[in-house]
Amino acid sequence: MSDRSIVVISAGLSQPSSTRLLADRLAEATVAELAARGITAHVQTVELRDVAHEIVNMTLTGFPSGDLVPVLDQVAAADGLIAVTPVFSASYSGLFKSFVDVLDKDALVGRPVLLGATGGTGRHSLALEYAMRPLFAYLRADVVPTAVFAATDDWATAGGDDANPLPARIRRAGRQLAEEVADREPSAPAGLYDAVPSFEQLLGGS
Repeated sequence: MSDRSIVVISAGLSQPSSTRLLADRLAEATVAELAARGITAHVQTVELRDVAHEIVNMTLTGFPSGDLVPVLDQVAAADGLIAVTPVFSASYSGLFKSFVDVLDKDALVGRPVLLGATGGTGRHSLALEYAMRPLFAYLRADVVPTAVFAATDDWATAGGDDANPLPARIRRAGRQLAEEVADREPSAPAGLYDAVPSFEQLLGGS
């Protein structure tokens, strides 16, 4: 069996959060679909709230620090990305956008990405299409067709039915991401800043 890496970005602010719950469900669906194709998926989940201060620091200084460094490396080396944010004021959260802003401009080029969002009511669901999808199109990511929105009431019926299509939509989105990931060669595990010269090199040392 070949291996692939899936990085899950959750911009939920509380613990636990419905954003993390949706992110986990999307990851589970993707892993199951990859396993059905004979591929082992290694999932790395990032809670942006845990690196929020480092994101702000990089916004101000232009340089990553602390726990944000391995997060950027993981995103750069991922075979697929799942990105989930709560919807605030009809768009993605400020924390989510701040993280996207500190990514290298080429970090997501050609990367398969599955988008998800959460909100209090279904009237926020279009934020996935008019806010998140254009953002990732600008970053030249390969966004799968199905994006998944989960309102508070969607979690009431775990099994899913015609009145609550969330479970089926999660499975469909996971299948689409798995297909994109499986069709690509595994990404080389390289750090985002491996090519940055050392101080000795900059000063002309050996």
